[in-house]
Amino acid sequence: MNFAVLVFPGSNCDIDCYKAVEETIGQPVEYVWHTETDLSKYDGIIVPGGFSYGDYLRCGAIARFAPVMTALVQAAEQGKYIIGICNGFQILLESGLLPGAMLRNESLKFRCHAAMLQVENTNTPFTAEYKQGELINIPIAHGEGNYYCDDATLAELKANNQIVFRYEAGNNPNGSVDDIAGICNKAGNVLGMMPHPERAIHELLGSADGKRMFTSILSTWREKHGAAVNS
Repeated sequence: MNFAVLVFPGSNCDIDCYKAVEETIGQPVEYVWHTETDLSKYDGIIVPGGFSYGDYLRCGAIARFAPVMTALVQAAEQGKYIIGICNGFQILLESGLLPGAMLRNESLKFRCHAAMLQVENTNTPFTAEYKQGELINIPIAHGEGNYYCDDATLAELKANNQIVFRYEAGNNPNGSVDDIAGICNKAGNVLGMMPHPERAIHELLGSADGKRMFTSILSTWREKHGAAVNS
């Protein structure tokens, strides 16, 4: 399974994501610069966190127009597995690959600490190895992670089981609507989340709860492509 880690000017979690793929599942992974126009060789694509284009205008608003985004939309339509983390989530929202928008944290402060998430949907390539309702420890690091959508969109997210992660009840760090920490598209192959699973792949980092996100992706891909697939 081949992975790409997209890199925009201002990305700063790209190395973390690259290393997470290496350390958790040992699959081929490459950095892909934002000017690339062909993602056809990749099966999984990670849009990492950071401050693409310095967060000018608003988070992800400029990155959304990068040449690689046309190829990313095509990859999503082809059913490839795409995960946007933190700024990557913001970019997926700006591009329309996921519904909703990000606002400033209610505290108007940058929040950087461990966060407990509840797994709401295990029927995705990213959560297949988690248990429904399981609490996992995944850190956050963001100033604009307050997920917002209108009532109609929220109802649709609930009806389609697109809410993948919620912050633990009573511990919403940013004020996001309905405690949402991560959502997927209707097809389930595109995930956006504010917390950083790539920073939780080993107990030495404070938690290994993010490791199963990467192993879930690989196991789901292998199952889809048959047991005879060569890693």
